Amino acid sequence: MSRDEILAEIIERPRDAFVPVPDLQIIERPGWRQLVTPSIKRGGLNEVSFARLADGEVDAVIDATIAQYRDLGCKFVWRVGPDSTPVDLPERLARRGLVHGVACGMARSTDMELVDDARITIEPVDRSNVDLYTRTMAAGWAMDSGPLAAVNEQVVRHGAPHHLFLARFDGEPAATAGSVVFARSVYLLGGVTLDEFRGRGLYRALVATRLQHARARGVLLATSHARAETSAPILERLGFETLCRYDNFSSG
Repeated sequence: MSRDEILAEIIERPRDAFVPVPDLQIIERPGWRQLVTPSIKRGGLNEVSFARLADGEVDAVIDATIAQYRDLGCKFVWRVGPDSTPVDLPERLARRGLVHGVACGMARSTDMELVDDARITIEPVDRSNVDLYTRTMAAGWAMDSGPLAAVNEQVVRHGAPHHLFLARFDGEPAATAGSVVFARSVYLLGGVTLDEFRGRGLYRALVATRLQHARARGVLLATSHARAETSAPILERLGFETLCRYDNFSSG
């Protein structure tokens, strides 16, 4: 792929990485993509993933969007990517008191060797272990497992393009991660390791497994939106390159 094609896979394709839970609403119009999921209060699927706004409308749209999620009692994220406008959109969102974070839009080839460590085993998630996956994921993120269970059960029920993986260390559930396999790229998301198992190669093992899983399906490019202060440095050491950055604003 050309650099522009890779950037399209990083910027545009992840907007379709959502899990279609029953009450998910996709609000889409020219220059706008938004997800609203009233049943999930703090577990995702509430976000503005694309906003190309004119100066004359931007403040009204920001205020209406914040009020919409506030009235539903839902935490949300506004993702300001390279194709967002106006250029001062981050400053306008910050003035509303939203919490700022930076994510790196990253990519690399899916050609990566699996981790050779007998203590680490990785299993795909299905109906037999989805509850364990959810409990492990919730513990890793320090979240209520309820909203996560609804999403994960939906993934297991419908399968591709979403895939979930549970990693064990010496047989103990230790880490989780997911991927979405698109036609030209695999998008990595949701990787978390329990505190007591950090530093033992589980994150790397889950990255390698997901890349090999996608490559076996003919997909040669891997992408991720990685938190600049945590997972991005790890992915850089694993061969990922940062090609763009996102300013993410959360309602806390």
